[in-house]
Parts: sequence; C-alpha cells; structure tokens
Amino acid sequence: MSVFSVENLTARHGLLEAVRGVSFTVKKGETLALVGANGAGKTTLLRTLAGAHAASSGRIMLDGNDVTGLPAYKRVRRGVALVPEGRRMFASMTVTENLKLGAMAGRKGEWSIERIVEIFPNLKSRLDHKTGHLSGGEQQATAIGRALMTNPDILLLDEVSLGLSPLVVDRVYASLSGLMTSGTTIVLVEQDLSRAMGVADRVICLLEGRSVLEGAAKELTRDQVTDAYFGLHRANSGRTTA
Repeated sequence: MSVFSVENLTARHGLLEAVRGVSFTVKKGETLALVGANGAGKTTLLRTLAGAHAASSGRIMLDGNDVTGLPAYKRVRRGVALVPEGRRMFASMTVTENLKLGAMAGRKGEWSIERIVEIFPNLKSRLDHKTGHLSGGEQQATAIGRALMTNPDILLLDEVSLGLSPLVVDRVYASLSGLMTSGTTIVLVEQDLSRAMGVADRVICLLEGRSVLEGAAKELTRDQVTDAYFGLHRANSGRTTA
C-alpha cells in the first residue's frame, strides 16, 4: 500500500505554474529523490506536500485519505514533517527547545531527544546552546531532529546539503543512513545528483514543473538523469537516424 499518493498536482505562484500535473506514489519505507535544476519546482512541490503552499488542483492522498485541503499543522498531526530549505531555526532558542517544539505535535512514537543525539552525536554537547550560535551542520542536524520529534510517517527533506561543506554533508548523510534503512518513508530534494542517486530507491526528475523522468535509482544511469535534468531528453527523443 502506498503511504503517499500524488495525483495530477498543480501549484502556482501567482500566474506561474511552478508544479504542473505531477503524479507519483511513495511506498512505506521508500526513499524518493526529487531532482532538477534551480526553478524546476522541487521546493514548491515539497512545500505543497507539507501544506505550506496551497495546491491549485489535483489531490494529495495519505493512507487513502485526501489531505489536499488540510493546513500544515494538521498534516503534521497526520504524520507528515518537513525539514525546510534553509533550516528555519528559532535562533534565540536552544537546541533542546527547538527539538521540544517538534514534540508538541502530540504524535506518539519512539523519537526522543536522547535518540536524536544518538543519530546526531554532534548535538550532545550543544543541547543548551542557542541555535543561532551553531555551525551549519549542527543547525541542519537540529532541523532534522525537530522534524523527527513529531514522530512522522513521512519525512520531507529539502536540500539538506545546501550551504554545507562536503565534509559536513558527508557527516549529515552518514547520520541519515540509519534512518533511510529503518522503514521511515522519505521524500528528498537534493541538487547533488550523485548523492541523491546514491541514497534513493527511486528518482523523479522535474523540468519546468513537470515530471520528465521517473525510475528506480539503480536502473537509471547518470547520463539519463542528467539529460532529463537539462531537458536534453527532448532533443534526443526528436532525433532521427539516417
């Protein structure tokens, strides 16, 4: 049974259609990577799934229930958590206080501050520090931890490597590896193509708001995804041989 089902979803910014008729399903425990160039509609799609951006048309189904019209906080209570691009920390609050905000969703589950620290040991000595004084990697770990504290069924991760050094990105993904194999359903937006294809079960490439390529990560080549990423698949599909 699919956990998430997106049916012909469209989302706009004014007159601009940022997401155009996108459809896909995500099964329980699956990691789906959404890739594409800047402006492809990835972040708008993720925000629409989370309820932070209104859908113009189409449906978002969660365990067979239509949640398209639900506001973000009600989707959190249904088990959908977003780690937004740019982390969005409450800078004047401590790491512990930020993590406890996630627990206010009131969903029962196994996530606790102790378990967050097990996954992100770099936070252990920083729990009483204000997040505005943390490094980028520590802030990202806190943002992911805050989302996990809601005990989500589906975790939406938007550009977790954005603005981080390659070494810190390696550490963040190493920490996430256990989560990705634990049965948590993840939808990941990532511009680092190699990174996305390395951790995902399936990949969807967006171009100008549309899904132009979808498949199992292990069955797609980097060249196929790169061509779709830049729209070269259109030119290739129109070529004829003599």
